[in-house]
Amino acid sequence: MGKQYYTIGMAGHIDHGKTTLTKALTSVDTDRLKEEKERNISIEPGFAPLYQDEDMEISVVDVPGHERFIRQMIAGVAGIDLVVLVVAADEGVMPQTKEHLDILALLGITKGIVVLTKISKVEEELRDMALEEVIDELKGTVFEGAHVLMADSISGEGVQELKQKVVNVLKSMTSRSIRGDFRLPIDQVFTVKGQGAVVRGTVFEGTLETGEGITILPQGIHTKAKQIQAHHMKESSAYAGQRAAINLSGVDYKELRRGNVLVTSTHFTVTNTIDVCLEVLHTVNHPIKQRMPVVVHVGTSEVMGRLVFFDRNKVISETDPILCQIRLNESIVAKRGDRFILRRPSPIETIGGGWIIQPNGGKYKFGKETMAFLQSERHGTPQERVLRLVEQYKCVDEDFIVREASITHKDLHDMLQVDDEWIVFSQSKVTHMKIVDECVKSIDQILRGFHEEFPLLQGINIGELKQSLKRYTGALVDYAIEQKHWKRNSGFLCLEEFIPHLPPEWEKRCNQLITLLEADGTQVKDKEEYFHQVGIPLKWQTDFYHFFIQEKKIVPLDDKKSYSYQVFMKAVEELKEKTGDLFDIADAKAALGLSRKYLIPFLEKLDKDGLTLRTQGIRKWIGNSIKG
Repeated sequence: MGKQYYTIGMAGHIDHGKTTLTKALTSVDTDRLKEEKERNISIEPGFAPLYQDEDMEISVVDVPGHERFIRQMIAGVAGIDLVVLVVAADEGVMPQTKEHLDILALLGITKGIVVLTKISKVEEELRDMALEEVIDELKGTVFEGAHVLMADSISGEGVQELKQKVVNVLKSMTSRSIRGDFRLPIDQVFTVKGQGAVVRGTVFEGTLETGEGITILPQGIHTKAKQIQAHHMKESSAYAGQRAAINLSGVDYKELRRGNVLVTSTHFTVTNTIDVCLEVLHTVNHPIKQRMPVVVHVGTSEVMGRLVFFDRNKVISETDPILCQIRLNESIVAKRGDRFILRRPSPIETIGGGWIIQPNGGKYKFGKETMAFLQSERHGTPQERVLRLVEQYKCVDEDFIVREASITHKDLHDMLQVDDEWIVFSQSKVTHMKIVDECVKSIDQILRGFHEEFPLLQGINIGELKQSLKRYTGALVDYAIEQKHWKRNSGFLCLEEFIPHLPPEWEKRCNQLITLLEADGTQVKDKEEYFHQVGIPLKWQTDFYHFFIQEKKIVPLDDKKSYSYQVFMKAVEELKEKTGDLFDIADAKAALGLSRKYLIPFLEKLDKDGLTLRTQGIRKWIGNSIKG
């Protein structure tokens, strides 16, 4: 399985001993800023190594507890696997304790350990009361039934027991996947003299190697991982679940900020519209109104946006999840399943949070139809989401599917291999037999209509067919054509049972025309005279003329004159018999007895169709068949 990497978070009310407990556990003071030392409070998240052996590495993040630094707290707990909720025994559960609990639950963090700290400050009876209060407050939350321990950071009582409990709980958990595409939301940016820009964060997923190419989103800045460190130790790689510092090559640190994301693939969505499943906290003090401004926290990013409902205009209290949309003022990086927190900018309060259904939301109308669509997006399986994309776009790139359906390449490939209804063309184009069948029916319908309108023609030009099927790609049309036994001839397509034919009402006159043409032999009149003679109107003449050529009834000499097919072939055979392999105009005239009026077009037709090759007035026989 390889080494497992985890990050845990210390959360709780201000001055309940999170930083002191972190120092007792790790021997690291995570309050590194001057103002943090002066004010004795944590302003920015602090990080430290907690535990490491050959199988496991654990980092700890100490997040600010003051209500004014909730935004830093949210950024700090993004990406943690387990939380240690710290409650001071001498104060008990406080407002920030409850808000941290709400935020952790909304972020999907369900594994936690509760620690009563500062136990040396209170008598045993007060400890027991504080313990009962904590257990009671956890009822109905995701941390109901969590392990509750006691520890004192000054005396060291219970500290090692807590550390061992963290290790044991994490050993029972599945670590983050190192197989997916690498993603690291940045929570700290700084510069090191002589080294350049450095960013820190918790690796959400995937693996990064030293020297590997990186893209910084949403800016789209391309760079490389010049150096990787974990807790000040140089590493060759960074893995999902690990705290890492990445030294970036050729990037000005002033271009970067918290909330940017490092990735190594093109499959992540940069978006400013997200469809979400929102859970509203029961503690909300003010109505939530349609299109009200909100502060949105996703990963380590914090952006302003507007909340858009499609089935209501106001929320006063709601216990069921609400399917809605958030339109952001700035672009973020997101994928399906990412958790988010919503806060009201004024008056400041945490409204709720939830998860992203579709990171690339569209423009929808208010009403039931949109709600039904969002429900299908919410509950849809990966296969259903991919099928919806294919139904919309007919034939799509694998990379597009990975990005828009929020599915990994591995899961997509597994799905395509298991179900033979999926079809993969060259260049990783994907479609489904359902779409192929739909395309086949469309082609069939077009062919039937074409044959009814143009019964004289052998079929529709395949290029024209593709033009009339713009909703399908050319590769998909080609595949659909291969699936059904239509007749294909020289770039034309027709129904298998179709035979070009004259309209019944004109068949007799057309046959008369061919008879007249044959009767005139090699001394033919202009084609318009024959049409006039049998009474075929001008609007039909071009179509009938091409039909006669197509069906080898006539052979055109030039724009005006044609021979019947039989007369032409007889003249060719006669010329061959009366000349050798080489002949000139005089030889041809002697053989056929034609005037230059007919002889020159006849000989040029032989050249054009490849029956003869002319060189300086001398022709040589080289072919046996004629073109239309």
